[in-house]
This record gives sequence, structure tokens and C-alpha cells, in this order.
Amino acid sequence: MGDKTWLPFPVLLLAALPPVLLPGAAGFTPSLDSDFTFTLPAGQKECFYQPMPLKASLEIEYQVLDGAGLDIDFHLASPEGKTLVFEQRKSDGVHTVETEVGDYMFCFDNTFSTISEKVIFFELILDNMGEQAQEQEDWKKYITGTDMLDMKLEDILVSMLFSDVQLRLHLGIHQQHQVQTKQKWAHTNPA
Repeated sequence: MGDKTWLPFPVLLLAALPPVLLPGAAGFTPSLDSDFTFTLPAGQKECFYQPMPLKASLEIEYQVLDGAGLDIDFHLASPEGKTLVFEQRKSDGVHTVETEVGDYMFCFDNTFSTISEKVIFFELILDNMGEQAQEQEDWKKYITGTDMLDMKLEDILVSMLFSDVQLRLHLGIHQQHQVQTKQKWAHTNPA
């Protein structure tokens, strides 16, 4: 099927996934990693595009997490539209290609199903990305500040929820104490 040219159906979603830098050991080529989970309705198809430089490595791993049959059709095409991978009714798959310059298209196709939607997880691992990986590393110093802010906001939210829980427990104990007091009074002071 490698020689076959594939023309896509109308596409529901076109998205360039922003890669996230994986922490790497010194001496290794930088890798970028992204993952995504989405629901694909019955009778629908969704395609995604990933821009790639020359001689990098693109690995796509996918898995159907939910839906009747736990199966999906998967298609991966080169920037010229040449079919690199075409699988029918698979529950998972892992595919790696050495890349040319351009946008690689990969599609999840649920058009064979008339009733069952599918929940699909996929992960992209991009190796030998060169300058793109370094640019991602440069952004880490700016992202760290906002991550710290997110953590502080989450801590505040947790403490607010914890305080709310404490307050509710205290009110519950107070109400139980009142009920017990009334019951004791009713026993000691019969009407």
C-alpha cells in the first residue's frame, strides 16, 4: 500500500499539535512528545496534521479506549499524500517513519460505525527535531513561572475546599449534638 495515493474525505478537525519537550539525558537527541484523547462520533472521521523537518523521526501510537468493538480505521500519509500506513478496524497501533519536510496527515476513521462513538488516545513522539527542540527548551524557563502560579492557585482551591469540608463537618457535628441534647431533654422531661 506504500505506493498508493490517498485523497482524504472532508475533514472534521485540522489541528497542529503543539509538541511538549520531554526531559532528556545529556548526549541524546532532543525529543518532543504530545498526547491527546478525543471522542470520535459514529460515522465520522477526524484528521490531524503534524509539520516535520527533513530526516526527523515521527512516531504515532494510538489506542481505542472506549466504544463498541474497540476498533478504528487509521491512515497515515506523507506530505505528498502518499499512503504510509492504512489499517482497518484496529484497536491500537504504533508506527514510526523517517520524515521529509512537510505536513504529515493522520486520520482516525469511524465511518464504518453507525451507532458507536469511539474514545481515542494518541501520542506523537518526534525525534531529531533539531532547532525546534531547542526552541521548546528555551520556552521552559517562561513556562515554569506560570506552572508555579497554577500550583499556587490549585493549593488555594484545595485549601478552600478543605475549609468548606471542615465547616460542613463542624455543622454536622453541631446538628447531631443538638438532636442528642433534645432527645436527652425529652427523656428527662416527659410531657
